[in-house]
Amino acid sequence: MFRDLKRIFLKKVKKRGGFVNCHAHFDRAFTINGQNLRLSQKLLKEKWALVDEIKRESTQLDFEARIEKAIKIMIKQGVKICATFVDVDKITGLKALRAAEKIKKKYKREIKFLLINQTLKGVIEKEARYWLEKALEYVDIIGGLPSRDRPYEEKHLNILCQYAKETGKMLHVHVGQENNPHEHDTELLAKKTIEYGLQGRVVAVHAISLAAQPPKTRKRVFQLMKKAKIGVICSPSAALSMKQLPYKSYLHNSIAPVSELLKEGIPVGLGVDNIADIYMPFGDGNLWTETRMLMEACRYYEIDPLVDIATTNGRKLLGIA
Repeated sequence: MFRDLKRIFLKKVKKRGGFVNCHAHFDRAFTINGQNLRLSQKLLKEKWALVDEIKRESTQLDFEARIEKAIKIMIKQGVKICATFVDVDKITGLKALRAAEKIKKKYKREIKFLLINQTLKGVIEKEARYWLEKALEYVDIIGGLPSRDRPYEEKHLNILCQYAKETGKMLHVHVGQENNPHEHDTELLAKKTIEYGLQGRVVAVHAISLAAQPPKTRKRVFQLMKKAKIGVICSPSAALSMKQLPYKSYLHNSIAPVSELLKEGIPVGLGVDNIADIYMPFGDGNLWTETRMLMEACRYYEIDPLVDIATTNGRKLLGIA
């Protein structure tokens, strides 16, 4: 029976045009090894700096090889649309982005490949802003990471929203990654989306911390998200891998409250996030595995809505008709 259900699901996904992978970090994929495996135990904020050495040592050809390997994994499993964040900062410069652009052109007949800039060094400091502006002409979608500029998350979002407004590009923002009941950047993102008139053009990536907050708080944030027409991208394996924090909260799994989001009419898409790096050393980019993780972590087994998550919703969250 299990095989039958899996076959039914995959057949429906294929009929909808194949999987849509909404979120990844292909430029640092396949960089895990026996020497740096220990770094996978570090906190997320520490890893933001720990990847600098790999980035510094990588040539454009290195980036190309990693991104191409990841794209081939996507194509092999029938992914037709895929988006990846790419680091653009003082360490990497434009090497990784130019590499991704080259792979994008090489495989354009096989997969629609969208590029998003990652802001691991923030956007507030002058040099960080310089690299954000340099990335704008290359990327399909603007990326953000407000917690990198904490406690100035609002200023970070003001800058991103202004660029999104000026360029007309969508905005994908990492929020609520810590599974932390005191982290409220998903709510802030919704408020800023409304303030800048970007309804329907902003996507929250992860939003795990929503699940750690009281039901009354979640309900309020859901209403704001609906007003802002914000969707959510869930990367189940990455969500479940988040380190436990010493806080009291409502009992929950470390993942966005997917079933509640769907019930509220908030679209949810699927992403693989990291592949074989210090963030997710055993991540393999398999979208069926990610779907299974989502099912079990959220105890959600409705086939047709899950197919929507893996296909139709993903296209919507990437701005593809």
